[in-house]
Amino acid sequence: MKTDQHRPWFLGLLLGAWLLVVGWQVEEHHRVVAAAQSDLRSRSREIANTLSAVTRALQFRGAVFQNRLEPVLKVLVDSHTNSSVKLYYLGLLNTDGHPVVAVGDTNLFLQQTVAGNELWFADNVTFVWPLEGVSPEGDTNNPMFVLPPPPRDFTNGMPRGPRDPYAFGRDNGRDGRPDQSSGSNGPDFPPGPPPSPALTNPAGGLEPPEPPRTERSHGGNHRPPWLRDMTEADFRILIATHELHGLVVAMSTDNFRAVCRADAWLRLIICFFAGISALGAGLAWRNLAQTADLQIRLVRASELNSHLKEMNLAAAGLAHETRNPLNIIRGQAQILGRLAEAAPDVREKSRLIVDETDKVTAQLTEFINYSRPREVRRTQIDLASACEEVVRTLNFDITEKQLRVEVGGEPLAIEGDEQLVRQILFNLLLNAIQAADAGGRIDIVARRASAAEAILEVRDDGPGVSPQYRGEIFNPYFTTNQKGTGLGLAVVQQNVLAHGWEIACLANDPRGAIFRITHLKIAA
Repeated sequence: MKTDQHRPWFLGLLLGAWLLVVGWQVEEHHRVVAAAQSDLRSRSREIANTLSAVTRALQFRGAVFQNRLEPVLKVLVDSHTNSSVKLYYLGLLNTDGHPVVAVGDTNLFLQQTVAGNELWFADNVTFVWPLEGVSPEGDTNNPMFVLPPPPRDFTNGMPRGPRDPYAFGRDNGRDGRPDQSSGSNGPDFPPGPPPSPALTNPAGGLEPPEPPRTERSHGGNHRPPWLRDMTEADFRILIATHELHGLVVAMSTDNFRAVCRADAWLRLIICFFAGISALGAGLAWRNLAQTADLQIRLVRASELNSHLKEMNLAAAGLAHETRNPLNIIRGQAQILGRLAEAAPDVREKSRLIVDETDKVTAQLTEFINYSRPREVRRTQIDLASACEEVVRTLNFDITEKQLRVEVGGEPLAIEGDEQLVRQILFNLLLNAIQAADAGGRIDIVARRASAAEAILEVRDDGPGVSPQYRGEIFNPYFTTNQKGTGLGLAVVQQNVLAHGWEIACLANDPRGAIFRITHLKIAA
């Protein structure tokens, strides 16, 4: 059919649309994840810029002291303790990628030598940024390095009276004279003030100033006073290992993971409902196709039903017209059998013709009853009176088999077509008479099933009906009696269904069968 031909195409279109929605949601989720990563990266960049600015502010001619940097790093880490993005680790790196000054969980640090690297883990992310204000290549064009702080008990080389120990650009030695040497082999610390013409010695006398030094190195007055005792090689190693090159930031990814999870659930819900919509559309299309198929079948069934009705009417008319010649044949056979001069064999054959004619006539009558349209004209019927009248009608058959028929139960009045109800009772009682053994018992019982419905049962103590035949016994021309036509119970079921009732064949313990009619409407 046309709908069946288009069904695979439509289902494929629905599947393609759903896959398109899924792909779109996956792409949107990746975009949200990338945006969340970019936001986290931007925050780490802001922290790196802040730390770079503070480092530049604290340095003097390329040198910055460790004990001044550590509080700044600690303040930055503590300021993010209660924020949505926590700082786990913050440190300044040398050119080899080792931390020079660091605050936080040192277990999170992984050596990174290339600025711009980032490592993502389950609950944290590590960013490595270049230190602003210094050369990113780690050369000596614009170096910046960290020096250790002076020891608490430092007094060597300090002038008399209070003085800033970090002002190591001027050297007041043991003799109190400043050094004005020139030349550079290392960082350029600030020189001291111009020398005085004469300096007073401890004895109170005047001494001429010493001539200026001609060689400038990492030793001497250009080191911090507490590092003067360090050899030139050790000081160069200290400077090389403490030269700043980059900084590392380890941050919490809890907020990032929460945003990603929430967005992933949202995308899954959208995909789920898109799948439900596609499935519903597919089911609707299938139902539409099935409805179209059923409509076509109904049209064909209606055409076939109309044809069957025409055939049924034609068959009923043929049966009716056939019954009239049979009545003529029966009458002529009876006349021949009653003639005085008729031979005995003629009379016997006449009686045989009459018997066979009666059988055919009975079959035609049942066929006409079965094929007749059922139009129910409901009236009030006294069940007990109708049952007793049918019993009187079949009294000859009952007496012939010496059966005992009892009409019992409650006196009820039902709504139904009186002629069809009598036909139902007649066929059921006749079927019971034919099934019962000689001297048997038949009961017709009516009782209430509810306040508005009643039940009618016809019971016999005959051989009963086998369970495999109980579903077929109401089919036309199905019979277990050799003398039956197979239309009696079919007519009963037809009349029962015309009233909207139900009939069933049950076992009658210990022996026999029960024909039970239910849903009989009790008359008001």
